[in-house]
Amino acid sequence: MSIQSFIPPQRTLMGPGPSDVSPRVLSALARPTVGHLDPTFIGMMDEVKSLLQYAFQTKNTYTMAISAPGSAGMEACFVNLVTPNDTVVVCRNGVFGARMIENVERIGAKVVVVDGTWGRAVDPQALEDTLQQTPDATFVAFVHAETSTGALSDAKTLCEIARKHNCLTIVDAVTSLGGVELRVDEWGIDAVYSGSQKCLSCVPGLSPVSFSDKAAEIIKNRELPVQSWFLDQSLVMGYWSGEGKRSYHHTAPVNSLYALHESLVMLQNEGLENSWARHKAQHKKLASGLEALGISFVVPEGERLPQLNTVHIPEGVDDAKVRQFLLNEYNLEIGAGLGQFAGSAWRIGLMGYAARNENVLLCLAALKEALAQ
Repeated sequence: MSIQSFIPPQRTLMGPGPSDVSPRVLSALARPTVGHLDPTFIGMMDEVKSLLQYAFQTKNTYTMAISAPGSAGMEACFVNLVTPNDTVVVCRNGVFGARMIENVERIGAKVVVVDGTWGRAVDPQALEDTLQQTPDATFVAFVHAETSTGALSDAKTLCEIARKHNCLTIVDAVTSLGGVELRVDEWGIDAVYSGSQKCLSCVPGLSPVSFSDKAAEIIKNRELPVQSWFLDQSLVMGYWSGEGKRSYHHTAPVNSLYALHESLVMLQNEGLENSWARHKAQHKKLASGLEALGISFVVPEGERLPQLNTVHIPEGVDDAKVRQFLLNEYNLEIGAGLGQFAGSAWRIGLMGYAARNENVLLCLAALKEALAQ
């Protein structure tokens, strides 16, 4: 048997991620590889930091991209900040809130859960009530944009409540960065992580993170060693910061960072608020078309995530057959339901480069044909 080169099909990606990658970002991947300590690469890393500060709307010195996907960004935030002596209040309204809880439990810290309804935003009053009953709480963790349900929570208000109770915040912005309003400094977020493959429309495998000065001080002054060597940010800080020579920590994914740099340049050129507006406008077009097909949304209008549309599968329609039809006949991918919504909902992504007119029209036309069959 002779194995040949792998040539993937040309898909239109409108699921929960990865999203469509622009030709500009794909071409950046093919640029010549240099060493991860090459002075020219170090200069590009500094530009990535600056571009991420813009995307996150922060001046945090410690803003960088972890050389692993968003799940590693999540773990990095927890293992570097939380110790077994801490009490962490976690808001759970979907799959990714539940993963936060698993991180806290593995650290051995005390976790207090604020449970919410799947498909709804986190209830600020429920967080307030829980914090009043948990005076020993040190951190509040929540998902800004819950990818499993398509619900968008009010991060600004949740951070205000946490701050009032002297808690630092850990925020999942995997699906929100670049797609909806996110203002790390103005809202007082202490640790935030995202993913390269969602609204940034980069290739999967990188996790942008940012730590406030308070969070960075906790990392620098830890008495207990971080339980993960690779994700220990006190070690990585020496690679992503400092003038001139950087300390070696790991071999960074050089070409993937070229791609992230290009995607962030594109975001800068478009303008952050313009990107937010584009995602919202394309969501409205998609929502109007879906409702005309008799497809209803899981999430109430005021709590919807524009870039991740979770909708009820119409009664009598075969979930898997429709998604297979779209893939086979139109090279179009939409996402299945996750967790409680498995088998009863679809997740339709409009993230980054995918949030454009031709994708919306293709999705609506293909769904109309599939439902007719």
